[in-house]
Amino acid sequence: MKVKFDENLDARLVAPLRDDGHEVDTVRDQGLLGVADQELYDHCVQEQLVLVSLDKDFSSILRYPPGSSGGIVILRGPDNLFDTMRRLVTTLVEALRKDTPVGKLWIVELGRLRIYEPGL
Repeated sequence: MKVKFDENLDARLVAPLRDDGHEVDTVRDQGLLGVADQELYDHCVQEQLVLVSLDKDFSSILRYPPGSSGGIVILRGPDNLFDTMRRLVTTLVEALRKDTPVGKLWIVELGRLRIYEPGL
């Protein structure tokens, strides 16, 4: 799966996804630091990349419809500490082994995955 990590995520968190066979690029790696959310969303839709972010704005299904995207994944923890984020990414890796976020909005919480699918 092709994944784009937003700039608000520590780049060290890509390792578990890469180790599991996913292609992961970061906003920083591609020189997209500071781009508007809409531009980042459009880029991910065009490239059919799964966008992984901490930015709750991407969970607005009216503004950023997941149906036309490669998938939107929001990591939501009680804090943004590295250990918490690492645990959320581990939950994401496990979820990707069973399902695909293409066309969906996934909210990844500690030990839990909430899925929004358009039309359901």
